[in-house]
Amino acid sequence: MTQTLNEIPDFKTLSPRVDQVGVEERVARFNTRSIKKDSKMYALKLALSMVDLTTLEGMDSPGKVRQLCYKAMHPHEKLEDIPKVAAVCVYPSFVRLAKETLSGSGINVASVATAFPSGWAPMKAKLDEVRYCVDEGADEIDMVISRGEFLKGNYGYIYDEVAAVKEACGSAHLKVILETGELQTLDNVRRASDISMYAGADFIKTSTGKISPAATQPVTLVMLEAIRDFYYKTGKKIGMKPAGGIRDAKLAIRYLVMVKETLGIDWLDPDLFRFGASSLANDLLMQIVKQQTGAYQSLDYFSKD
Repeated sequence: MTQTLNEIPDFKTLSPRVDQVGVEERVARFNTRSIKKDSKMYALKLALSMVDLTTLEGMDSPGKVRQLCYKAMHPHEKLEDIPKVAAVCVYPSFVRLAKETLSGSGINVASVATAFPSGWAPMKAKLDEVRYCVDEGADEIDMVISRGEFLKGNYGYIYDEVAAVKEACGSAHLKVILETGELQTLDNVRRASDISMYAGADFIKTSTGKISPAATQPVTLVMLEAIRDFYYKTGKKIGMKPAGGIRDAKLAIRYLVMVKETLGIDWLDPDLFRFGASSLANDLLMQIVKQQTGAYQSLDYFSKD
């Protein structure tokens, strides 16, 4: 029997304790998997289709956003059968521009919101920002939870915060950023994951990319296991997005192995798994060229974004 999502659990007893040693041992086993050539090409292209190309800098400009959107639609001009990326992620001020530039491409526009990256703003301001992003055309909202409230044990606040943002999203998908580097323990990562999913998250996401450590394999595995257990209880599939620090194809493929062996093949889809990265796209393209031609292209053949 599945549990309905309007049954609010006891947050203090909601999540199981995490065996850190066991998590690290499982990650080490995932990293020993051997990927054959044909499977590797499939994995490289799949990973590219899961990338959220992202620019979240104070010096962002309309020109930079247009360039990133062009790269999203045309990852490599001379390679055939190359997938587009899943989304372009920008600040709220650039949502309308990205939406217009990507029109007809099938690529989603994601926007950070809720006082990204700190989360320090009144709730009304957070919700107003979310509604603004949706009105501008955002398909996806990447919110940040209030880590200070979470670390004080104010779990009900986090639940209410996520639920309110989900309502403000309307038809837009909600990705909830836990900022796992500030949560201190894997037990906290698990609890924050569970609370976010019960409150209505469509995706849970590791990090803003603004602090270190960002995404790590042990943290991601804990979040994947939370998604698995939530699916078993409710029948609802939640997406996962590791973000920050995933820069090369070899590591990206290790994440895909971990997803498949923890959640199954259904989650090997951009609708349920994303990489929050930009530099990763270039390394994936370089590896695809290497698989096709037997030689690496110079980095000069790839845009810097």
